[in-house]
Amino acid sequence: MAERAIRVGLLGLGTVGGGVARLLLEKRAELADRLGAPLELARAVDLRAEPAAELELPEGVYAPDPAAVIDDPDIDIVVELIGGLEPARSLVLAALEAGKAVATANKALLAHHGREIFAAARRRGVGVAFEASVGGGIPLIRSLREGLAANRVEQVLGILNGTCNYILTRMTAEGAAFAQVLAEAQAAGYAEADPSFDVDGVDTAHKLAIVAALVTGRQPEVDDIPVEGIRDIDSLDIQLAGEFGYKVKLLALLRNHGERVEARVHPALVPEGHVLSSVDGVFNALHLTGDWVGDVLLYGLGAGRRPTASAVVGDVLELARDLRHGAGGRVPPLGVARGGGGRLELMPLAEARCRYYCRFTAKDQPGVLAAISRILADHAISIQAVIQKGRREGADVPIVMLTHTAREAEMRGALEQIDRLPVISRPTVLLRRA
Repeated sequence: MAERAIRVGLLGLGTVGGGVARLLLEKRAELADRLGAPLELARAVDLRAEPAAELELPEGVYAPDPAAVIDDPDIDIVVELIGGLEPARSLVLAALEAGKAVATANKALLAHHGREIFAAARRRGVGVAFEASVGGGIPLIRSLREGLAANRVEQVLGILNGTCNYILTRMTAEGAAFAQVLAEAQAAGYAEADPSFDVDGVDTAHKLAIVAALVTGRQPEVDDIPVEGIRDIDSLDIQLAGEFGYKVKLLALLRNHGERVEARVHPALVPEGHVLSSVDGVFNALHLTGDWVGDVLLYGLGAGRRPTASAVVGDVLELARDLRHGAGGRVPPLGVARGGGGRLELMPLAEARCRYYCRFTAKDQPGVLAAISRILADHAISIQAVIQKGRREGADVPIVMLTHTAREAEMRGALEQIDRLPVISRPTVLLRRA
């Protein structure tokens, strides 16, 4: 007797949704061999009929109303690829309450409503898979949730936004200004018409919230994550950082101190000898340190139709295998069966300890360096290295300092005092070092 098909309902036929539909249809035979039963695209929902026609979906598969998926008792797995917070949240919760497994690539949804969604999945004993929400086609979620489950992850450094990495790579290679590279990235399709979500660090913060939840078993409020984007990065600072042996990258950073966890997103100076310094263009990477495994690098394309669809279909296959063996919800959403799912309180940024890059714009006159150094010393900040560029008596010149490790609150206090000095002509540029 033939094995019963696992039936999939797809919500959204946009770039990724269309890729998922095509992959499920084109690889039916191969996926069935892997699963041991047919994996059937039973319904595909989009408000517009045109994407379904372009994909040449089989007759009866397209539907304009999500109810055709949510209310159909024969649908086993719901794939949410609508994006945004609503109606995605309501549809995912309704699917879970109906006892259906869910796969999603919606990082914003999970960052803002993950605790609610994961609690509903645990309560109903069904699976939630979200590999494509962070890192596109990189097997990052499964690695954190299962492959590295024996480890206490002590640190995570991530390049998790391809748009920002592409822009910073071009600025580094060409010495070009941010605005110019952004415009060219938009023309090439690497950046959205409204790039705010990417270049202001919001997209990376959503992904870091998910990573933090997987590392700790508890989820932070995404609004508690300090975020700085790359709009204000000057090509001069990229050039000067290079003279010190660093590249500038937009980093997602997590440090696990046990009860206290740092999580933040900001541009950072990465040493040229560090593996992340060579991650260029639209590629993503996550470098983590586990207490037993040591250093691990996960690298690949973090977005795009094909890599993301690949990750979604991988999730569908995993959920289907669990369903075939009556093991829905086999792996808890965050990989923690006891005591997981609560809120993760983050260490305030003011308490973080970092090493800094500071570029002061000062009058080229005697005593400037001494005045700056005195204020830093008063705040218990020691200087590691100094460069002064382009000396011209009486003119403004950049003075660049690298500091040893200091507390963020002390650094901020020192800069407020330094920027009030009459010899300082512009606000100081501050970047942290990875």
